[in-house]
Amino acid sequence: MLYAFIGIVIGAVAGLMTSKYIATSKGKKLIQLVEDAEHKAKKVFDEAQIKEKELLLKAKDKAVKILEDARLEEKRAIEELKKEKAVLAEREQTFGAKLLEIEDVRKEIETKITKLAYDHKKVEEMKLEESKKLEEVAGLSREDALVRITKLVEEQHEDTLMSRIRKLEEMESDEIDRKAKNIMAVAIQRLASSHVAETTTTNVELPSDEMKGRIIGREGRNIKTLETLTGCELIVDDTPGMITISGFSPIRRHVCKRALDKLIVDGRIHPGRIEEAVDEAKRDLALDIKKAGEDALFQMGISMAGIDPKLVQILGRLKYRTSHGQSQLLHSMEVANLAALMAEQLGADVTVCKKGGLFHDIGKAVDHDMQGGHPELGYQILKKFGFSEDICYQSLGHHEDKPKTLEAVIVKSADAISGARPGARKDSLEQYVKRLEELEKVALSFEGVEKVYAIQAGREIRVFVNPKEINDMTAIELARNVAQKIEQELKYPGEIRITLIRETRVIEYAK
Repeated sequence: MLYAFIGIVIGAVAGLMTSKYIATSKGKKLIQLVEDAEHKAKKVFDEAQIKEKELLLKAKDKAVKILEDARLEEKRAIEELKKEKAVLAEREQTFGAKLLEIEDVRKEIETKITKLAYDHKKVEEMKLEESKKLEEVAGLSREDALVRITKLVEEQHEDTLMSRIRKLEEMESDEIDRKAKNIMAVAIQRLASSHVAETTTTNVELPSDEMKGRIIGREGRNIKTLETLTGCELIVDDTPGMITISGFSPIRRHVCKRALDKLIVDGRIHPGRIEEAVDEAKRDLALDIKKAGEDALFQMGISMAGIDPKLVQILGRLKYRTSHGQSQLLHSMEVANLAALMAEQLGADVTVCKKGGLFHDIGKAVDHDMQGGHPELGYQILKKFGFSEDICYQSLGHHEDKPKTLEAVIVKSADAISGARPGARKDSLEQYVKRLEELEKVALSFEGVEKVYAIQAGREIRVFVNPKEINDMTAIELARNVAQKIEQELKYPGEIRITLIRETRVIEYAK
């Protein structure tokens, strides 16, 4: 135990000694490390102080340079301001001198104006005084003298004035006629359509004469039923294999013809079957009318996308509407084509002319069913279906003496060309004679007119006047008045030429 205790003590002592030694050696090393760190820190601090001094020196130099540049710039700006101030002062001085000169000139002008006004007033007073003296000497007032001088000049130079007026009018008229005829000729050449005037009768071919008796029926009941339902007259004469349908309405005639065709094919002809055939014919005709409107738009190159189907139906009805025997649908298509061709040459709106020409007589499709004239009805129809004012106006413009737009003038001209073409329209003998009598009566209503002759189928009237009552000056005015009265009171296709003849005959006998 003792040895063990001694061993423990010795071991403890040895451990303590060893620990102390180790601690002493580590402390020296730590001290050395601290000293090295302090040395490095001092070295870094010294270097930072040196760099700081260098940066301060550089910043100071840069600041000095900036201040120097600012002083130079300030000096330069001050010098420029001094120069500009000197220039402005010089200009102000110059403007002041000019203003003084202008003021002097203004005063001088005002003085001259005052003097001129005084002189003008004095001259007017002298003129009035002179006029009064002249009136006293002549015994006439100024107005009377002017009238007498004007009349004297007219009497002395009447021939010169008349020849000059005629020359100017002929030159203007010839040039306008030449250009208008050229435009119309080109348009008509490019549209060489032809059609024949409609008649008031329609013929129906029969397979045999025996069919006539079946159509007439017992005691005429079949033909009476057909005439009552269609509103047409059936003429059964000795013409072999033919029955004639007479009626002024093309729609009624076509309904009757279609019904007869159906009855002939079916073979059953009695009042009940006739009613069915007439109803079927009306339905077929309605489809045909719609197809006619669609075909017309297709041929004119007008898209149906923006056009109401009801308007297409109304347009198709013009196929069975005639005016003086002329089919209104063919007439409208011809007017649209002519108007479009002339619009191209005149630089007008081709679309307005084409659509306006096609729908210009659309009111005639409903004028039998509605109250009012076809121009107003057509305008209301086009407005209802959303057309522009330019297109709607064509329905009114082609019946006005002086249309408001160029497109309306073109459509009116195309309408007159289409209606005046040979074979396009026909008049009865009574209408023809009545129109000629009305023309002669209008011209005879003027004073100084002795005789009037309507020639060239009413396209020209020749007016013979009394040379003692009508002189050359009043002859021109009389011709214009006759033309205006014809335009206001009569309706006619195309235009009428008025030729006024003033002839003086002197007869003497040598004995």
